[in-house]
Amino acid sequence: MTTAAASSDLAGTGLPLSLRGPAPAAAVAGFGFWLFLLSDIIMFAAFFAAYAVLSGETAGGPSGLALFDRPRVFVETLCLLLSSTTCGYGALAVQRGDRRGVYRWMAATLLLGAAFLVLELREFAAMVAAGAGPSRSAFLSAFFALVGAHGVHVALGLAWLVVMLAQLASLGLQPMVRRRFACFALFWHALDIVWVGVFTIVYLGAR
Repeated sequence: MTTAAASSDLAGTGLPLSLRGPAPAAAVAGFGFWLFLLSDIIMFAAFFAAYAVLSGETAGGPSGLALFDRPRVFVETLCLLLSSTTCGYGALAVQRGDRRGVYRWMAATLLLGAAFLVLELREFAAMVAAGAGPSRSAFLSAFFALVGAHGVHVALGLAWLVVMLAQLASLGLQPMVRRRFACFALFWHALDIVWVGVFTIVYLGAR
């Protein structure tokens, strides 16, 4: 490359690769987290596929139509969808630098997510107490694997949010904390999307 060409390239919008520095931390974190979410979606796709194949294999035991309490599941769904809304408002508060808003909206997200998790655990406990545990049939094994995996993700998300609120209290809205809140919001919205699939396919499609 000639000196004139190099100068022109430096003055333009793109630098030659040899002169470019490391990618910004926000870009690296965002790209890496999207890869994580995609791998998670692939895992849930496998659980959905297994459930679709095994949903009719009740081995003479109860079916989903007999087991599922749809009104309670609807309340669960409302809790999780509302938590997605409050999480969105919390993410906007992070962008504005509004610490009080972040505390308020993320605390609401935490409470709604915890309510969802409690209702789900009660559903599992009632099913196991009625003899409809994961070992009863292939259908129930697939059900507990799919819905349980989502519940574990919700529990981990709530623990993550508690840590993030502690970091907010100790570090403030530093760029690192902002990036982590942005990643958490992506994670939480992805869980809501997965749950819409669970609610539609598993509960509304029960037969």
